[in-house]
Amino acid sequence: MAVVLTVVFAVLAALSNASAMVLQRSAARTVPQSDAFSLRLMLDLVRHPAWLGGMLTVLCAAVFQALALAVGSLALVQPIFVTELTFVLLIACAVFRRRLPSLGWFGIIAVTLGIGLALASAAPSGGRDHAAAAVWVLTLAAGGGAMVCCVLAALPYGRGKARAALFGASAAIGYALTAALMKTSVSAAGHGVTAFFTCWATYAFAAVGGCSLFLLSNAVESGPLLASQPALTLGDAVTSLALGILVYGEHVRTGWWLLPEAVGALLVAAGVMVLPRVETQALGPRPSAAT
Repeated sequence: MAVVLTVVFAVLAALSNASAMVLQRSAARTVPQSDAFSLRLMLDLVRHPAWLGGMLTVLCAAVFQALALAVGSLALVQPIFVTELTFVLLIACAVFRRRLPSLGWFGIIAVTLGIGLALASAAPSGGRDHAAAAVWVLTLAAGGGAMVCCVLAALPYGRGKARAALFGASAAIGYALTAALMKTSVSAAGHGVTAFFTCWATYAFAAVGGCSLFLLSNAVESGPLLASQPALTLGDAVTSLALGILVYGEHVRTGWWLLPEAVGALLVAAGVMVLPRVETQALGPRPSAAT
């Protein structure tokens, strides 16, 4: 029953995130180029109803994600977010009244079958609710350092695929760290409201999550989804899987199970590389400049 609830809550979180992506993408299309990677970017975005609607659905996604992490493992919850890509495409086609091409259906089927096969084969389980302070220090230092490196590598580039991909990768690491921290704070919430608000991880995941949202906004603003979305989606799933195993001691099946897991991962990768291309067509081309 716990696994079923975990999957349901994780899928609802992915659906909410997908709705937010369509709304935020719509708002980001109107941002002036001069506002890239600045606080003015956020000030411009908050004036758009579409972006505010996206923020509301982001909050819904956070609630569903917290519920999923409360009953399931990080290594199970976060990879399910790969399905966000399929929801984005379906929602975008419905909103913009575009026909879904056959390539889009291939991507949706590949991602759905791939994530199902990979997770069923890996069967993530076990783990603990907390990690030692030393483990968190190393985890946050390594993750934060990787995020900074991605951002520094992205800044020299102008708008384009390289900048979008690097910002997307940085945001992916940030969202994986946010989920890992959220799991600890949700566990603390089981001991009462006071325990939740006195847990250091509650404020840490809020800070890292806010930073990740800023990076995601820049990734979306910097270039095509074809560049940023695969880096964001695959990066989040892989980093979260690693954090689940290394930080929380979660387990996945190995041995001959690695074969179907690899097949599932390849299907997911194929779908993730295809879907943003179709998704860009569904959302329409992004203007080269906005005023």
